Amino acid sequence: MHRVSSRPWFGLMLISVGLLAVAGRAEERTPRQLFDDGVRLLFAGQPAESARDFDALVAARPELEPQLWQRGLALYYAGRFADGRRQFEVHRGANPADVENVTWHFACVARQEDPAAARKALLPVGEDDRVPMREIRALYECQGTAAQVLAAAEAGPEGARRNQLCYAHLYLGLHAESSGDMETAKKHIVLAAGRYSMDHFMGKVAQLHAKLRDWDVPTQE
Repeated sequence: MHRVSSRPWFGLMLISVGLLAVAGRAEERTPRQLFDDGVRLLFAGQPAESARDFDALVAARPELEPQLWQRGLALYYAGRFADGRRQFEVHRGANPADVENVTWHFACVARQEDPAAARKALLPVGEDDRVPMREIRALYECQGTAAQVLAAAEAGPEGARRNQLCYAHLYLGLHAESSGDMETAKKHIVLAAGRYSMDHFMGKVAQLHAKLRDWDVPTQE
């Protein structure tokens, strides 16, 4: 997922050594092809097929598993919550200061068991200084509110607010969905996918979420 460093928000973490071809028959896909196919299928609205390609990638190159937060997203949307939970737990070892990893792990546990179990199993996380990750973390820890998340996202440089609000509404929506409040989840996800849409990986995840839930997103002028 996102490594807290100078890298751009949610750039694809593709370690070059992990993209070398696997020796074998010519018809076998390389790790890079499996990764690319997994991402393509995810955004095509086929998370089960996406997850299978990521599974094949892990089978071919198990040392890459800690990096594959994208696999965790596919597993969540495929309804493989126990596998998604494990993926985000493994990813924490590679990226211990990523609040987003905490939220997706929470969502998997909540869907696998219940929100109370998800709160008990909440992953520890280091300092993530991206706005509004501090407030999102507090919300998932039951120490903050949705209003505080939105207030943080609406502050700061004007040029950053749309991106901040996209993330804010995505994770408010995921939190609501994890708690079984689908009406609130829909409200926030539709905002992340529509009014505050962004053309980066997680912005596209918000759009995918709305698509898979069959939630209409108003056309933006």
